[in-house]
Amino acid sequence: MKLQVAFDVMSIEEMDERLSKIKDYVDIVEVGTPMIIMDGQKPVRYFSEKYPDKKILSDTKIMDGGKLEAEYALNAGASIVTVCACADVATIKGCLEATKAAGKELLVDLIGISDVETTAKYLDELGVDYICVHTASDVQSDKNNPIDELRRIRKIVKNAKVSVAGGINFTTLDTIMKEQPDVIIVGSAIHKADDYVETCKKMYNLIKEG
Repeated sequence: MKLQVAFDVMSIEEMDERLSKIKDYVDIVEVGTPMIIMDGQKPVRYFSEKYPDKKILSDTKIMDGGKLEAEYALNAGASIVTVCACADVATIKGCLEATKAAGKELLVDLIGISDVETTAKYLDELGVDYICVHTASDVQSDKNNPIDELRRIRKIVKNAKVSVAGGINFTTLDTIMKEQPDVIIVGSAIHKADDYVETCKKMYNLIKEG
């Protein structure tokens, strides 16, 4: 299992400072959607050049113009690009064409999808690299988390890697780890901690031990 750390509501300068302190405990660096909206692909380019050994995910959440928009992120240095599963299949295929041509990877985000099993099965057969179970931040709660959906698609997906995101913290981490996702995505639980460096290190070590 790998730890992906999401950097969302912060400046490039703050992300730079934080990442410099936790880089040894991060497998995939996510430039989150809020940062992409604020700064475009500038942070992707900056961090891919500064940390060429790290996978940089550009959380573009593409909904249209798949090939073109994926290429923008790839040309900036992204290792992984994201597209929403609710986008038209032509858009997803366009993103997949772009990432395959560049030798990079595509993550399809199931955020907002109700029939996750059918969608995940189709995406797996399509040949995407990652399928992400994602509980949106607007609806996260103790009773609304990604664990149930993770269990359901883990039985279906045979080829793609499975990622999981949505309010993951120390309370839910153990249960999630039992389902053996390939990537666990954490944001707020690290960045809002009193000691984000120690929190990230502890999560990373727990995931590697699992």
